[in-house]
Amino acid sequence: MKIHEYQAKNLFKKYRIPVLEGLVCFSVKEAVEAAIKLGGIAWAVKAQIHAGGRGKGGGVKIAKSINEVKGYAEKMLGMNLITHQTDKKGQTVRILFVEQGASIQKEFYIGMLVDRSSQRICLIVSSEGGMDIEGVSNKTPEKINKILIDPAEGLTNEDIKKVSQGINLSQKNFSEITILLKNLYKLFNETDASLVEINPLILTTHNQIFALDAKINFDDNSLFRHPEIEILRDLEEEDPLEIKASQHDLSYVPLDGNIGCLVNGAGLAMATMDIIKLYGGAPANFLDVGGGATTEKIAEAFKIMLSNRDLCAILVNIFGGIMRCDVIANGVVKAAKEIKLTLPLVVRLEGTNAAMGKSILAESGLEIILTNNMDTAAQNVVAAASKVHTHGNFN
Repeated sequence: MKIHEYQAKNLFKKYRIPVLEGLVCFSVKEAVEAAIKLGGIAWAVKAQIHAGGRGKGGGVKIAKSINEVKGYAEKMLGMNLITHQTDKKGQTVRILFVEQGASIQKEFYIGMLVDRSSQRICLIVSSEGGMDIEGVSNKTPEKINKILIDPAEGLTNEDIKKVSQGINLSQKNFSEITILLKNLYKLFNETDASLVEINPLILTTHNQIFALDAKINFDDNSLFRHPEIEILRDLEEEDPLEIKASQHDLSYVPLDGNIGCLVNGAGLAMATMDIIKLYGGAPANFLDVGGGATTEKIAEAFKIMLSNRDLCAILVNIFGGIMRCDVIANGVVKAAKEIKLTLPLVVRLEGTNAAMGKSILAESGLEIILTNNMDTAAQNVVAAASKVHTHGNFN
């Protein structure tokens, strides 16, 4: 789960991580009032969307007068902000964050994330922060340092010394960075975060350290422990189909292709998308129904897939373990009849009750291409999709 910058900074304050004062705004009037209340001679006007790269997309502006605050707010609110992390349509800006200006001497990058290969929290630091951090990782990777934190010891002073050396921070700021990093590590653990990022962390001309930006992602599976965090979820920032899928315990991610994929198990889903690509096709979605799907759940999964009007064919690829193939088959038949499916449907069933599932499909009266292996299934669905124009008739 993602949250907005202003929400992340409220958490930073709770954990004593220094941030500049700012106010959240939902209108131009509120933005102007916020700047007046904050005072000063400069303000940052920031669009609040769940995507990085806002600065390059025109979603972060420095205003040096109240009139400029008003002008930027008028331009930003309601705009479709396109960044390298949004789709081609961009994300509609509904919220602004007006923040005090700062006189910046130096920018750094600090991030923490779960490193699954080492099963530890990885602390990432760089002496080069700001909008071009991706360029730093590509052009000068030696400027990015990674520290794996021993969970038994936690973040040690030795780790922090390495950070200070890695970002060329002076000794007089060592105590500040020590407090900041230990509090950041505490936040990461106590909130079950999967990513915490400060880009940039700034050193002002008065030698003060502030988190100028804040990004926090949380492990969805931990939200039952954190109702105070779950209420921060902004559904307006999420794909409505992903929301609908989550309500039915389905894992759905829309993609840019035209072949719908319904699979049980994340690993098999990834392999299915790979083999579709191998044969020249393009998957339209990642859709994992899990191991305990019911007939109704499968039918709902079909409806979610078919909300994509670019769909040209569907591949159902099931290896039944906990999941029974007859349940999948009944769900496929129910969904196809309810929505009057006209798109080509390729099905591969193996495992528990596979023979029963194939029999249900064969006797359904539906035009289904039954296959016995992934290779044939992928070839068939790619061939079928290439012959079909987008369906565009499902509501």
